[in-house]
Amino acid sequence: MASLVVVQHKQPSSAVLQSSFSDFNGARLAASVQYKRKIWQPKGALCVTASSAKKILIMGGTRFIGVFLSRLLVKEGHQVTLFTRGKAPITQQLPGESDTDFSDFSSKILHLKGDRKDFEFVKSSLSAEGFDVVYDINGREAVEVEPILDALPNLEQYIYCSSAGVYLKTDYLPHFEVDAVDPKSRHKGKLETESLLESRGVNYTSLRPVYIYGPLNYNPVEEWFFHRLKAGRPIPIPSSGMQVTQLGHVKDLAKAFIQVLGNEKASKQIFNISGEKYVTFDGLAKACAKAAGFPEPEIIHYNAKEFDFGKKKPFPFRDQHFFTSIEKAKSVLGWKPEFDLVEGLADSYNLDFGRGTFRKEADFETDDIILGKSLVLQS
Repeated sequence: MASLVVVQHKQPSSAVLQSSFSDFNGARLAASVQYKRKIWQPKGALCVTASSAKKILIMGGTRFIGVFLSRLLVKEGHQVTLFTRGKAPITQQLPGESDTDFSDFSSKILHLKGDRKDFEFVKSSLSAEGFDVVYDINGREAVEVEPILDALPNLEQYIYCSSAGVYLKTDYLPHFEVDAVDPKSRHKGKLETESLLESRGVNYTSLRPVYIYGPLNYNPVEEWFFHRLKAGRPIPIPSSGMQVTQLGHVKDLAKAFIQVLGNEKASKQIFNISGEKYVTFDGLAKACAKAAGFPEPEIIHYNAKEFDFGKKKPFPFRDQHFFTSIEKAKSVLGWKPEFDLVEGLADSYNLDFGRGTFRKEADFETDDIILGKSLVLQS
């Protein structure tokens, strides 16, 4: 049986580590990182401006983006309910988060347990509760969104986490929000969801991140590099390593989600959200090393077409140029990312991997295939 319950505060685990150089409000970087600014300012601080309180439902919210978003919303005074299957704890104290902040958050967050693919339950439970705003963080298919809209005919705003992966591959970059999309992409469900929201006349806002990184990241983005740096291994990068891509910090994304809430300028709009600058694959490897205090890595380039990796994925990024313009979000919303890349990677390392926590164990199988052939060719 699904139920709406207040999650009671639990005493923080003694396993939570404290750091001398980082906290939840942003990374205080290790001494090895060189700063551009003379005076350091905390990054990603959880400071928000007051607005009228809303009854907000977050679809998802216990893994990555929603963890940071829900905290911002609670701090702003909103009543926040997480809709999840209940397989993961609704609250967990984050590294560097004070006992007081964690206790305050835990006492206020609500939980609606259920499967979003159980459409009848979604409709009955949401219509019974009633919500002003829905943040859909984990929606992948339009069919999963229809029952939510049916249950909440008076919904004020539907805020959707889409993806920059919907854009059609092109030689002309960066991608703008008006650019052609790919109806055959693996993110076509997100495209169909955006179309559904538009066709239903919903007051929606859709954000399209590129690659998201930061503490708790369950996709092997920065973690892939950190594993290799920690092991002192060469880093295999496909082709020339000069492919240009873009990363955005999860705390900057969470703040963008906050800035579109109740914002008339965000009504029925789509925004690219990511970091300010672009980076090459080789540059990303070097930035990860600098952020985590490792020596500059040895980089091995290879031609992926010369290998058969089976179902294994040898590199965490698509082997192409892939980046967007974030000018619309900056000009329309007044949003701007706070983290530059090295500072953001340091925040991720110091609050996560550097504490010995990560989502996936190191797997160097494809690396060894690549490096083995490289050694043969060299000999």
